[in-house]
Amino acid sequence: MRKEGKRRRKRKEDKKRVVVSNLPYEGWSHKENPNRHYCGNQIKTSKYTVLSFVPKNIFEQLHRFANLYFVGIAVLNFVPVVNAFQPEVNMLPICIILGVTAIKDAWEDLRRYKSDQVVNHGECLVYSRKAQSYVQKRWKDVCVGDFVQMQCNEIIPADILLLFSSDPSGICHLETANLDGETNLKQRRVVKGFSQQEVQFEPEHFHNTIVCEKPNNHLNKFKGYMEHPDQTRTGFGSESLLLRGCTIRNTEVAVGIVIYAGHETKALLNNSGPRYKRSKIERRMNTDVFFCIGLLFLMCLIGAVGHSLWNRSFREHPPFDVPDANGGFLPLALGGFYMFLTMIILLQVLIPISLYVSIELVKLGQVFFLHNDLDLYDEETDLSIQCRALNITEDLGQIQYIFSDKTGTLTENKMVFRRCTIVGCEYSHQENAKRLETPKELDSDSEEWTQYQCLSFPARWAQSPAAGVQPLRRCQSARVPIQGHSRQRSVGRWENAQSPVAFSSSIEKDVTPDKNLLTKVRDATLWLEALPDSRPAKTSRSTTASIADFFLALTICNSVMVSTTTEPRQRVTMPPSTKVLGTSLEKIQQLFQKLKLSSLSQSFSSTVPSDTDLGESLGANMPTTDSEERDDVSVGSGGYSTDGGYKSSTWDQGDILASGSDASSEEVLGAPALGLASPELCYEAESPDEAALVHAARAYSFTLVSRTPEQVTVRLPQGTCLTFDVLCTLAFDSVRKRMSVVVRHPLTGEIVIYTKGADSVIMDLLEDPACVAETDVEKKVRKIRARTQKHLDLYARDGLRTLCIAKKVVSEEDFQRWASFRREAEASLDNRDELLMETAQRLENQLTLLGATGIEDRLQEGVPDTVAALREAGIQLWVLTGDKQETAINIAYSCRLLHQTDTVYSINTESQETCESILNCVLEEVKQCHGPRKPDHEFFGFRLPSETPPPTSGATVPEVGLVIDGKTLNAIFQGKLERTFLELTQYCRSVLCCRSTPLQKKMIVKLVRDKLSVMTLSIGDGANDVSMIQAADIGIGISGQEGMQAVMSSDFAISRFRHLQKLLLVHGHWCYTRLARMVVYYFYKNVCYVNLLFWYQFLCGFSGSTMIDYWQMIFFNLFFTSLPPLVFGVLDKDISAETLLTLPELYKSGQNSECYNLLTFWVSMVDAFYQSLMCFFIPYLTYKDSDIDVFTFGTSINTISLATILLHQAMEMKTWTIIHGLVLIGSFLMYFVVSLVYNATCVVCNSPANPYWVMEGQMSDPTFYLVCFLTPVAALLPRYFFLSLQGTYGKSLILKAQKIDQLPKDKRDLAIQSWRSRHMPAPVPGKAQPTHRPVPPVPEQDLRASASRISSTPKQKCKEDGVLCGERSSRDHRRDDPCSADSSAKPSSGDHLLLGPSSTMASGAYASGQANVYQGSSRGSHRRSQSSLTI
Repeated sequence: MRKEGKRRRKRKEDKKRVVVSNLPYEGWSHKENPNRHYCGNQIKTSKYTVLSFVPKNIFEQLHRFANLYFVGIAVLNFVPVVNAFQPEVNMLPICIILGVTAIKDAWEDLRRYKSDQVVNHGECLVYSRKAQSYVQKRWKDVCVGDFVQMQCNEIIPADILLLFSSDPSGICHLETANLDGETNLKQRRVVKGFSQQEVQFEPEHFHNTIVCEKPNNHLNKFKGYMEHPDQTRTGFGSESLLLRGCTIRNTEVAVGIVIYAGHETKALLNNSGPRYKRSKIERRMNTDVFFCIGLLFLMCLIGAVGHSLWNRSFREHPPFDVPDANGGFLPLALGGFYMFLTMIILLQVLIPISLYVSIELVKLGQVFFLHNDLDLYDEETDLSIQCRALNITEDLGQIQYIFSDKTGTLTENKMVFRRCTIVGCEYSHQENAKRLETPKELDSDSEEWTQYQCLSFPARWAQSPAAGVQPLRRCQSARVPIQGHSRQRSVGRWENAQSPVAFSSSIEKDVTPDKNLLTKVRDATLWLEALPDSRPAKTSRSTTASIADFFLALTICNSVMVSTTTEPRQRVTMPPSTKVLGTSLEKIQQLFQKLKLSSLSQSFSSTVPSDTDLGESLGANMPTTDSEERDDVSVGSGGYSTDGGYKSSTWDQGDILASGSDASSEEVLGAPALGLASPELCYEAESPDEAALVHAARAYSFTLVSRTPEQVTVRLPQGTCLTFDVLCTLAFDSVRKRMSVVVRHPLTGEIVIYTKGADSVIMDLLEDPACVAETDVEKKVRKIRARTQKHLDLYARDGLRTLCIAKKVVSEEDFQRWASFRREAEASLDNRDELLMETAQRLENQLTLLGATGIEDRLQEGVPDTVAALREAGIQLWVLTGDKQETAINIAYSCRLLHQTDTVYSINTESQETCESILNCVLEEVKQCHGPRKPDHEFFGFRLPSETPPPTSGATVPEVGLVIDGKTLNAIFQGKLERTFLELTQYCRSVLCCRSTPLQKKMIVKLVRDKLSVMTLSIGDGANDVSMIQAADIGIGISGQEGMQAVMSSDFAISRFRHLQKLLLVHGHWCYTRLARMVVYYFYKNVCYVNLLFWYQFLCGFSGSTMIDYWQMIFFNLFFTSLPPLVFGVLDKDISAETLLTLPELYKSGQNSECYNLLTFWVSMVDAFYQSLMCFFIPYLTYKDSDIDVFTFGTSINTISLATILLHQAMEMKTWTIIHGLVLIGSFLMYFVVSLVYNATCVVCNSPANPYWVMEGQMSDPTFYLVCFLTPVAALLPRYFFLSLQGTYGKSLILKAQKIDQLPKDKRDLAIQSWRSRHMPAPVPGKAQPTHRPVPPVPEQDLRASASRISSTPKQKCKEDGVLCGERSSRDHRRDDPCSADSSAKPSSGDHLLLGPSSTMASGAYASGQANVYQGSSRGSHRRSQSSLTI
C-alpha cells in the first residue's frame, strides 16, 4: 500500500514544476541547484552543425524513395560482374542531385542559425546577489529561477511570473503582436500579495516556492500557486504570466521570476513551423513511379531471358564469353540473373531522378509569382499572400469543398453597433443605419462628421474635460520611487513600430444616437444624480433605472483599456476628480416641475405608438390584429415609453419624462463648453464586440474614463464621474459564453453584478417570474422577456450578432461567502478550472434582464461575387460557425450562399432517433423533387451523387439548402448517421453548420475529406478555426482582427476573402496545369530515351552494352533537357487570368484532374514507345548496310531523340515568350557545342570506348542532316494529328477558352458574353411557387406544433395551442419578419412545407426535434415558415 501511495504521489509530482529562487545557490556548484534539471534559455532551431551536416543530411534525403533507389543502383554498379558503366561515372547524377538539395538545406539552416544567434545574444537585466543589483546578461544565459527586470518597449526573454510592476495598481501591459498578431494591449497582474509595494521589489527577500504545471503549448492556460514560508498558499493563473516574445508597453519597470525558459516556453512550444503535406499530384506520381518500376522490371526480365536464349544458341562458348580463374563458365540461369541486374543499372533512368528536384524548383518559382501578385496585396493591412507550405501549390487548382468560418472570414470582424432593446423597448437607430450606408464618405470627410456629431448632441451633454486626468505615454507609466536601480532606456533597443489601435476605425467608433433613447438617457442620468438623496429601499425596476444600469453595464462589463489617440499613444491611469455628487432633492424637483410644465402642450397619447409607428420601428409596416398583439410588439426608433399598460412603482416621474421635448431638456440642463483641449480617449479592447459596446455607450455620453484592477471610472452625460470599486471580474470563456463584473455602486453602496453574454445562455439564467411576489411586477417581467426574445430573433434575422445584458444585486454576506469559495478555487492546482467554473455558476444566476444589443459584422468587400464565382467553378461552400442560426442564415443570403428562392431545411434536435427520422424524411422529399442522380463518389461501399440532373417535369425546381446546429451534429456523429447526412448534403446548394465547436468543425472536414475522397480547403481567421484549418488538404488563414493563430497554423495566408477567387481560379489553375503537364512530360521523356537503349539490346545479344557514350547520357538528362521543363512549369499559361476570372467553370478541369490522370499517363507512355521506335529504327534502317561505328550510330540516335523531345515540349507549350524560345533553342545548340568540344578533346575519357571526332564526322555527312530532319517529323506526326483533331472538334471547355483567348479584345468580350449566356443556368422565376412532390398526409390531431421559434423561448413552447394552425403561424411570422409586410394575411399554398413521415417511420420519431423549412416568397424575399412536428 505504501509503495502504491508513493507511486501515486510521484505521478502527481511529475505533473508539477517546482521553482525556487536561484539567488541562494549563486556561486554554488550547478549540481546543487534544484532548478538544474530545467531547460536553459538558449534556443536552437537549426538542424545541423558543421560536423553533423553531411551524415544527417544524407540520412534525411535517403528517406525519399527515389534517392534511396538511385543510391542502391550506384552501389550495385560497383559489383564487377553486373556493372554496366564505370562505377565512378554512374555515381555522378545522384551525387549532383543530393548535392543540390544539400546546398539548399544548408542555406536554409544557415539562415535559421543566424536568427538564433541574434535572439540568443539579446541582452536583459538579471539580478545578481554578488553585485547587489541587476546586471546585463545575454538571453541564452538566463535560467529558470532568475529574477529579470524589464523596461518599457523591451521584449520578454522567457516565460516570467510577474512579481512587481511600477504601475501603482500592479498592472503590466503587454503587446502580443509578435506572438499572435493582435495589436491591442493585454493586462497582466502582479501575483496577489505583491501588488502593494511602495518601493522597488527586492529579489533577495523572496523565499517562496512556486509550484505550477509542466510546460505546455496552451497560450491562455496557466495555473499554479506560491507557497510562502508560513505554509500558506496564493494561487495565480495566466493573468500573471508574461510570455516570451511579447513586448512591455505602458509600464516603466516590471520584475518577475523565470518559470519556463528556451524551448519550454509557450511561444516555442507553439512554433511548429511549416508543415509537410503531400499534394494530390505527388500521391498520383508515386503510383506512376511504381508503374514505371514494374515496366523497368519487365524490360529487365526480357533482357535477362533474351541473354540466356542468346547464349544457348551457341553450341560452343563464343570467344567473348570469358571464363573465370578456374576455367569454368557461368550457368545460363545465373548469367541471366546477372544480366537482369545489369539491365537495371542500364535502364535506371526510366525512374526520373531529376523530376523531384525539378518539382521543388518549379514550386519555388510558382510561389515567387504568387508573392508578387499585386491583386493579392492588401493596402489597408500592408500584407501580401504568405505561402507557408511550399509543396502543395498545385492543390489550389483541384479544390472541391471549401469550409469557411463566418466571423472575420466572410465578414470584416468590424463590429458596428446597430440597435438595442432595453426592458422590452426597441430602438432601431435608423440615423446610424443611414450613416453606415456610406462609410467611405464618412471616413474621408472627418470634419463634416465631427460637425454632425456636435449637432446631434446638445452641448450640455457633450464630453467635458476631465480635471485631474494624468495621461501617460505608451512607453511610460506611473513611476514608483526606485532606489539604486534606475537606468536610461536605450533608444531603439527592442523598439517596435507603434501598432495601430485595434477595433478603432471610424466606422466602429462613430455611433449616431437614437434621438428618443437619448432623451431617456438624460432622464436616467438625473435619476442617478438623485440617488444619494433618495436611496431606494429595494432594487428599482423602472424603465429609467434599467436604462441607467444598461449603459453602466455596457461601460463597465468589459476588459477595455483607456488610452489617448495622441502620438505617442497615452494611457489614462488616474481617475479624474469627480464633481460633487448628489444634487439637492429640491433642485431635482424643480427640474421635474419645469420639464412637466414644458411638456403640457404635448398630448400624453403620443406616448402610445400607433400601428404605423410600430411598423416603422421594426423596419416595415407590420399588420396587427388586436390590442394584445399590439402590446407585444416592441417600440423602435420612435423611442416611446412602453410602460403604458402599467406604471413603475418606484420612479413614475422618470417614465413621464419620456414625453418631454428635447428643446426643453436642453434649456433646463444648460450646456458646458466642449472640452476640445483634452486628448481624445481611445479604447483598446481584446475583442471587437467589447469595443463596439463601449463606443456605443460613449455615444450616449456614458464614457469610460479610466480602468484599474480595483476601480473603473465612468463619466455621465452631465460631466459627473462615478468611480466603481471592482470586487471581482469573471472573464469570458467559450464554455460559459458570458462575462461578469462585480462592482460596488458608489451611490447606493450595493454590490452589483453586471453580466453580458450570448442570449442562449443569459435567458436561461434569468430569475423566475413566478418567484416575484407582486403580480404586476411578475407580468412586467414576463412581458419584458417575451419582447426581448422577439427583438433578439428580429436581430438575428437581420444578420446581427446579439448579446444580452443583465444584472444582479447581492448582499454583503452572500458575496463574502462566495469570495471565500472563489479564493480557495484560485489557490487550488488540481481541478482548478472545474472549481472556478462552479464558483462562476454560483454567482451568475437569478439575473434581472436589462436588455440586448444588436451588433453588425459587416460583410467583407467582394464576398458575394467571390462566393458566386466559386460556386460557378463547381466548388461546394460550407459555412461552419459558432454564431446563431438566424444570423448565419442571413449572412448566407447576403453573400449569395443561399438564393431567395431556395428551399432551406433547418434541423435542430438532440435525439439520435429523431435526427435519423428527420434526415430520412428530408432526403426522401429532396429525392422526389430532384429525381435520381448520377453517382460519382463512393464511401461505405455506397455510391454518392455528385450533380443534379434537370427534373423530369417542365417546372424549375428550387435548389436546396441545409442548416444544422451543433446539437444535431452531435446526434449525427454519435448515432452513426454520417452516411445519410452526406447523401443529403450532395443535393444541397450549401450547408450551414451553426453553433458548432472547433472540434465539430474539424470532424466535419475530416468526414467529407475521407468519406467522399474529395479535395478540401478550410479558411478561417481565429484560434477556433485552427483545428479545421489543419484537418483540410489546404488550410488558409486570414490575417484579420482575431490575431495570427489561424495564420500560424495555415498553409497559405491572405488578408481578404475575395483574394480566394484569384488564388484558386487563376493561380490554382495555373499551378496545377503547369505541374501536372510537366510531370507527364518527364515520364514521357525518360521512357522515350530509355527505350532507345532497350531496342539496342535486341541487336547486341542482350549484352547490356550501349551505343551512346555514357557522358552524353548524363549530360542529356542533367543539362540538355532539364531547363525547358522548368521554364514550362513556371511560366506557361494555357489561359489568361482575365478569361479564367470571367469564366470560373474552367476551374473544373483541375477538379477532374484532366491534365494528369491514369489515361493521360498511359497515353504518354504509348506515345513514348512509338517515338522511341521511330527514333531508333529509322536511323538503324538508314545506316544498316554502312560501315559506321557504334558511337557514330549512337550519336545520330541521340541527336534525333533530343530534337524529338524538345519539339514535343514545344508542342505542349501554350505560351510563347522570348524566354521559352531562348531556352529551347539554347538547349539544342548547347548539345552541339558540348558534343563538339567533348568529342574533340576526350580521347580516353571513357576507356576503352573512344568518341574522338565522332560529332565532327557526322556534321560533315548530309545523310545525318536528312535523318535528323525526317525522323522527328515521323515520330511527332501522330501527336500533331491528335492535337489538330482535338483543337478542331474537341468539346473541352479549356480548348474553347483557348480559342477565345486568341481573339481580338472586342471579339473576345462578345464571345465570353455568348459563352456565359449559354452556360449559365436559367434563373428560378421570382414569382414561381417552389415545386415539390406531395408528401403522405398527416392527420391534424397527430401534429403538435409549438409557437414559432422566433417568437418564444424554449420554455414557452407547446403551451398555447395543441394543434398546428397555419393561419396563426403565418400571421406570427408576418408580424416578426419585415420582409413580409405587404403580403396577405391568408397563407398561400406554398407557405408551409410539412415533412410528412414515411410509412416506415416509427411512432414518436419527432419527439424532440425540429425540421424547419425556409421558403422563398413571391416577392423574392426570404420569408420563412417554420413547423415543429411531433408524431
